[in-house]
Amino acid sequence: MVESEPIPEFNGLPQRTADSHKGDYGKLLFIGGSCAMPGAIALSAMASLRSGAGLVTVATAATVHSIVAGFDPCIMTIPLRCSGNGTIEEDTESLSQFVGPLEHYDAIVVGPGLGKSTELASLVSDLYVKVRGPLVVDADALNLLASEAGGLPLPSGPRVLTPHAGEFVRLLQNNHHRVVGDGVPTRDELEQAAVDLAGKSQSVIALKGNATFVTDGTMKWHNNTGNPGMATAGSGDVLAGVIAALIGQGLNVCDAVRLGVLVHGSAGDLAAAELGMVSMTALDIIDFLSVAFQQ
Repeated sequence: MVESEPIPEFNGLPQRTADSHKGDYGKLLFIGGSCAMPGAIALSAMASLRSGAGLVTVATAATVHSIVAGFDPCIMTIPLRCSGNGTIEEDTESLSQFVGPLEHYDAIVVGPGLGKSTELASLVSDLYVKVRGPLVVDADALNLLASEAGGLPLPSGPRVLTPHAGEFVRLLQNNHHRVVGDGVPTRDELEQAAVDLAGKSQSVIALKGNATFVTDGTMKWHNNTGNPGMATAGSGDVLAGVIAALIGQGLNVCDAVRLGVLVHGSAGDLAAAELGMVSMTALDIIDFLSVAFQQ
C-alpha cells in the first residue's frame, strides 16, 4: 500500500449566516441517466442535497426526466434529446442551450447512469477538455473516457476521477500505462499507478475500494471509514454527489474529495450498525449522511 498522509486539520464547512440563500451553497449540474439506469443520477443528486448543496439540477434523457424528478421534489430536471436506446443525444453546444452556460455551475458531475454511445463519448471528452470549473467524472463517463484514443487530454479546470479498480485499469490501458506484474494488478500497483496518472493528467483520483485511496499526484491519502455492506449498487453514485456538494460549498478539490470519501464511509458505517451490512442500500447511505456530517 502506498504510504499515506493524514487528512489535514479541517475546521468545517463555511458557517451559514442568517441572511444566506440557496445560491450561496453551490449550484450543481448532474449529467446522466438513461432508460436503463434513471436511478443512478438521481442518487447522486439526492446525495448532494443531503450534503448541503443549495441548487441541484439534473440534465437527463427526456424519456426518464420525470422518473428522476419523482425520486425527490427538491431536484430540478432538464429533459434532453435522447437516442433510440434511451441515452442522452446532445453535444456540448446543444447541451448549453438547455442548461445555460456551464461556467455558471460551481461543480458538474457527469457519468452516473449515462450509458454508452459514440455521441456520449464525444460529449464526455468535450466536457472534460472545455469545462473550466470542477468536473467530477464517474461511472459510465470514466469508461467513455477510457474508450477515447490518445489517453486523458489536459483539462481546462479541476478534475475529479472516481473509478473502482476495473474502471481504473481501463483508464490505465488507454493512457498506455503499464501496470507492473502479470495478470490482475495488486492494490499496491494500482495505487502507485493512480499517483502517476493523477500527476500526469492534473486530476484528483479517488480509487474506490477498501481504504479508498485519494491522490493528486503528490498528496496520498487512505480512508479509514466504510465497510463491505457498501458494495451495493449506487454507492459510488452517492459518493460523486457528496464530493460535488462539498466543492460547491467552497472546499478546494483535494479537501472535498477526502472529506467526501470520509463522510460517505462514515454514513455507510452508521447504516451498517443500524441495518446490518447485508440489507444496506445506497438509499440508506444517503439517509445516514446527516448523522455522519454531524459527527
